[in-house]
Amino acid sequence: MNTVRTRFAPSPTGIMHIGNVRAALMNYLFAQQYHGTFVLRIEDTDQQRNIADGTRFILKHLSWLGLTPQEGPEIGGPFGPYFQSQRAAIYSKHLQVLQEKKLAYQCFCTPEELEARRNRQIAMKKPPRYEGTCLKLSATEIEQKMTAKAPFIWRMKVDSTKKISFQDMARGTLEFDLQHFSDFPLTREDGTFTFIFANCIDDCEMKMSHVFRGEEHLSNTVSQIVLYQALEYKLPMFWHLPVLCNQDGKKLSKRDKGFSLEDVQAQGYLPEAICNYLGILGASFENEIMSLTQLAAVYKFTSLHGASQIKYDIEKLKWMNHKWIAGYDLTKLVQLCKPFLAQQYDIAKTSDQTLAVLIKSIQTDMQTLADCATLLKFYFERPAVNVAAFTEIADAVVFDQIKTILHQNINDEWEPFIAAVKQQSKAAGIQDKILFSTIRIFITGSPKGMQLHDLFVCLGSKEFFERIRSL
Repeated sequence: MNTVRTRFAPSPTGIMHIGNVRAALMNYLFAQQYHGTFVLRIEDTDQQRNIADGTRFILKHLSWLGLTPQEGPEIGGPFGPYFQSQRAAIYSKHLQVLQEKKLAYQCFCTPEELEARRNRQIAMKKPPRYEGTCLKLSATEIEQKMTAKAPFIWRMKVDSTKKISFQDMARGTLEFDLQHFSDFPLTREDGTFTFIFANCIDDCEMKMSHVFRGEEHLSNTVSQIVLYQALEYKLPMFWHLPVLCNQDGKKLSKRDKGFSLEDVQAQGYLPEAICNYLGILGASFENEIMSLTQLAAVYKFTSLHGASQIKYDIEKLKWMNHKWIAGYDLTKLVQLCKPFLAQQYDIAKTSDQTLAVLIKSIQTDMQTLADCATLLKFYFERPAVNVAAFTEIADAVVFDQIKTILHQNINDEWEPFIAAVKQQSKAAGIQDKILFSTIRIFITGSPKGMQLHDLFVCLGSKEFFERIRSL
């Protein structure tokens, strides 16, 4: 295989979402598997839609996910600049080539005229497309409009008598009849270049060997193949990724839970779990829990399925996140949990050592990082005694017996306290399991949870016995 070069080319016009992440991930994994180069390119030519700090957020999110490009903004590389807004001279050069070949022409149709024609075509149940109106203008008519300084754009002339074909990694050879496609814009009225044109020129100039992007770009690909052929560039290999849908089969939108990357971050999902889930989505693996390195090694790019859409299941992501948390390095996990705890509690006086003991006790119960705040509420807020929880393990008489034994043996130290309590409970015929579960109910409100000694150490003797005295 020739040198592999893939790219992620987002627009800084909004938040990163799961669909963006999957496109970036597949380009990254493919480049890793074939020892190629993963490039980040920022497509920021539509200045009116760009948001402040949009590029910074993209870079921040890719870094958080572990999808580090080898070329791009702030990194550099041999094919820069990596902002489209800085590549106008490159696009102008290619536009001039198309003009010289008589394949690009000026279009003076106003947005209002185009909209009126579009509505008329729809009313007549015809596919809406540009009818080549300005292609028919004479040189004199063009000169008159230019003299009058009429606004215009440049359009690409599409030969409707031809058919084009290209290779898609999942679907094989795809062929399209150009009679179903109209002459498309290359520039906007302000002189900037359109996505279809700039995106294609960048892929050519940056020598992209593979272009992976969403299914929704398929029609754009057809137009870009016209440009590739007109400019005599070698076609890359394409893969149009299936559209991510919700459980109802509708394309994911901002209204869907867990659509934006910021949403899933705020909900406490690990980057490893997000990449892992999106990496196995639509494919089959014997072992589903894998790191980026493992995914890159085993992903079967040679046997892709040609599905047009796949369902995004937030519950499966949650399960996978649970698995990752359960095996996570405890020291790192403590630091990741801190912000979620700090949102609800004052943790300034709680040491990392104490947090480590607490978080280790709930690590296998957490589905998301945010769960730590609920599971550790007992530590930061003294719980009410859950009598209902006790009646599930023993009767009220035993409850009162244990309560009396505990009150009689309150001590500043753990060993004398627990030794006396166990001895008296045994004499009363109370099993250790019931005793320990009851103490947990007194201390945490739940019969299950941490080892009692760990509770004593984390809470401190004063708070531990205050909770017993308050019964």
